[in-house]
Amino acid sequence: MDQGRGELEAEPDDGRRPPRAVVGSHRIEEEMFGRAFDKSILRRIWGFVHPYRAKVVVTIVAMLIFTGTQLLIPLIIRYAIDLGMNPARPDRSAQLAAVGAFLSAILVNFAAGYMQEALDGKMAETVLFDIRRAMFGHLQKVSLSFMDKTEVGRLMSRLQGDVNSIQEFLETSVYSLGDVALLFGIVFVMLWLDFRLGLLTLSVLPILVIVRIVWLPRARDAFMAAHETNSVVNGALAEAIHGVRTIQSMDRQQVNFSLFDDRAHANLRTHLVAARYALVMVPLVDGITGLALAAVIVVGGSMVMNSRIDVGVLVAYLFYIQRFFDPIRSLTLQYSVMQRAMASGKRLTDVLDVKIDVKDKPNAEVLSPEMDGSVEFRDVTFGYDPNRSVLKNVSFKVNPGETVALVGPSGSGKSSAMALVHRFYDVQQGQVLVGGHDVRDLTQESLGRQVAMVLQEPFLFTGTVFENIRYQKTEATRDKVIEAAKAVGAHDFVMSLADGYETQLGERGDNLSLGQRQLISFARALVADAKILVLDEATANIDSYTELQIQKALIKLLEGRTGLVIAHRLATVRGADRIIVLQNGQVIATGNHDELIAMGGLYSKLYYLNYASFDDLPEHDTTVQAGSQT
Repeated sequence: MDQGRGELEAEPDDGRRPPRAVVGSHRIEEEMFGRAFDKSILRRIWGFVHPYRAKVVVTIVAMLIFTGTQLLIPLIIRYAIDLGMNPARPDRSAQLAAVGAFLSAILVNFAAGYMQEALDGKMAETVLFDIRRAMFGHLQKVSLSFMDKTEVGRLMSRLQGDVNSIQEFLETSVYSLGDVALLFGIVFVMLWLDFRLGLLTLSVLPILVIVRIVWLPRARDAFMAAHETNSVVNGALAEAIHGVRTIQSMDRQQVNFSLFDDRAHANLRTHLVAARYALVMVPLVDGITGLALAAVIVVGGSMVMNSRIDVGVLVAYLFYIQRFFDPIRSLTLQYSVMQRAMASGKRLTDVLDVKIDVKDKPNAEVLSPEMDGSVEFRDVTFGYDPNRSVLKNVSFKVNPGETVALVGPSGSGKSSAMALVHRFYDVQQGQVLVGGHDVRDLTQESLGRQVAMVLQEPFLFTGTVFENIRYQKTEATRDKVIEAAKAVGAHDFVMSLADGYETQLGERGDNLSLGQRQLISFARALVADAKILVLDEATANIDSYTELQIQKALIKLLEGRTGLVIAHRLATVRGADRIIVLQNGQVIATGNHDELIAMGGLYSKLYYLNYASFDDLPEHDTTVQAGSQT
């Protein structure tokens, strides 16, 4: 099975968390002009359409009726003209019948067309809804190893742009079938009315084929260039928006505007070229239509004068010729729609086929809320790349109610160890135990209820403060939320906001300071009431008053809980019951603050050199021996 990795950046070979995929790493040609017909992709799309097959059948029936009336109306007109121009056999009732048949055909044509469009649009929208739900549900379950190396913008493009391409394909596919049916129907009727005029009309088709052969590759190159410059402009826009503070602080507005202006002009030029190619096909088809009309009028008029065909036949032919080239024009334009749909379908199925590496066993246990809250690593070896270990034979135990700080230079494996407690990844060797149970034997839901995480960069969701605090425990009452906010010192600043707990937060809570977001995340963890707290201490610059608030909140948050803290500040470390020092993925020392100072080594060096943060030490410090573990 395709694991959806064909378009992803290769994993790094140093064993660390892989970087996000690079913008523009995909092939524009594959995105815009993939295979025009792919049975496997169509089967997958049909899997979403299949539940609505009854509506599809009704839509096709409506399409066939609509096409039939389009074929019938010129024949009725032909019949009416021939009756009216034959004074030798006047038949008033037949003429009235022709008029009635014409009006009936118009009404049926309208009704069938309306039903076809309504049912097709509703079916396409419903399938669009189902695909988005399926993708969102799957992305909520995929392992973080996939998210680590996949660009968020790429996934958003698939959830929006690619799904819309499938919607466009579904909405136009029935019309395309109708165009094919109409085309064959017109050819059959024209040859049936008069074989000679039919062949004359079809004689202009080679011209259209030659035009298409010449036009299509040039149009494809033009559309590809326009799509590529779109990506460049969108990337520049996104970068400028996200980096606006840096741009303004460096007074780079004019320089950046000039760079963007160059890219925007390049985008304009490619779009103008593409527009010229897009516009040329319609007048060409119209010209060929006019050529066919002229030929039929000249030859057909001569045949009428010689009484070889009736006037009604010639008039019907003129109607059919005008309609004959409409489906050809439409099908030519639908070709690119199908290409985009096949490419989009491939990218969507790549996401839906991504393997879920971390999932519950068939008979997974439910972690009891009454478990003791202990955390233990037994000979754990782990790496994002199995061939490059981030943690190497790590063993330690955190006793119930104990607060343990993990310290070490950047890249030493602290965050990886935290991620394993919540089972974001599975270990390659050894065991991670929570409450005495291997996390791989537990349901992820029950594990998540007993392990609360507070990230270094607290993530708040769009919504109210109240909704964010009870995010993990939606049944929490307002009194419980306020009690938690008061306990961590967040209540006063929340009440100072415009609408208190009902204040709407912006994207990621950007309308709050980092310290305020951290306190909200503390309150959220307190409401969750988990036995184990995993916390990555914020490292960003915050004022001393906010830092004091956070330290007080942290003490309250850890009361009666097992705490695993990635510590960056000395104040946090000194308050821990025990400290585990990591370097190069190995435990090199354990003990409390005084014990580690007396022991010497990395921790003592950091302390006496007065580093502001434990992350300031280079990852590979040769002055510290890894064998000093206790």
